[in-house]
Amino acid sequence: MWTTGAKDPVSVLFIEDDEVIGRHVEAGLRSHGYAVTWVRTGGSGLAEADRSPIDVVLLDLGLPDMDGIDVARQLRNGHPDVLILILTARSDEIDVIVGLDAGADDYLAKPFSMTVLLARLRAHLRRRPPAPAGPDGLVRVGDLTVDIAARRCRLGDREVELRPKEFELLAVLVRHPQEAVSREALMAEVWDENWFGPTKTLDVTMSSLRRRLRAAASDAPAPVALPALTTLRGHGYRLDPPKPPGGE
Repeated sequence: MWTTGAKDPVSVLFIEDDEVIGRHVEAGLRSHGYAVTWVRTGGSGLAEADRSPIDVVLLDLGLPDMDGIDVARQLRNGHPDVLILILTARSDEIDVIVGLDAGADDYLAKPFSMTVLLARLRAHLRRRPPAPAGPDGLVRVGDLTVDIAARRCRLGDREVELRPKEFELLAVLVRHPQEAVSREALMAEVWDENWFGPTKTLDVTMSSLRRRLRAAASDAPAPVALPALTTLRGHGYRLDPPKPPGGE
């Protein structure tokens, strides 16, 4: 699942009047953990953006009620931090330039593949600064504390030495606990979407991360509340809070 760094998944407002494209893209985004609201007109898109917090807008330029360029301009004026990707079947370069000048961050020409759209989204979201984890910049789950900026991990009052990929994998999971994170999202964020090696690398890294955390918990002078790294077969992983004393 993709997040902005806070607990909630990335929210996508999808403005597209074509039924086939709309259903295909909505399903593809949801399967990768995005929270999607699909509307079919520019007016309903603007209303939705004003009603609910939105991280990303996917905007078709050829809408039935108003020009997508005007929608992009109004979205940018009212929501300066939102990421806007325009989707266009218009082949003229001037249309793309006008769309970007109106406030869009990027564009995709129709027809486009879902793989390319997802890669573009990941690339843009990685470049955006994450939301702060807390007032002190730390993420805490149970007795586990992760300082993402300093790349430090502590269990109780002791530091845990992690390899770079182990830390990055933990950082993704700890920033949105109790949420299912797909293998695809973890591979893209930790190893980059252009990784061509085996996804078994993810499982090996997770096993090593678990061993290090369990060893640190065993070596602690007093009992510590260690979160669980739960395997979701056929999907990915989830970081769960520690069980209460005596819990099953």
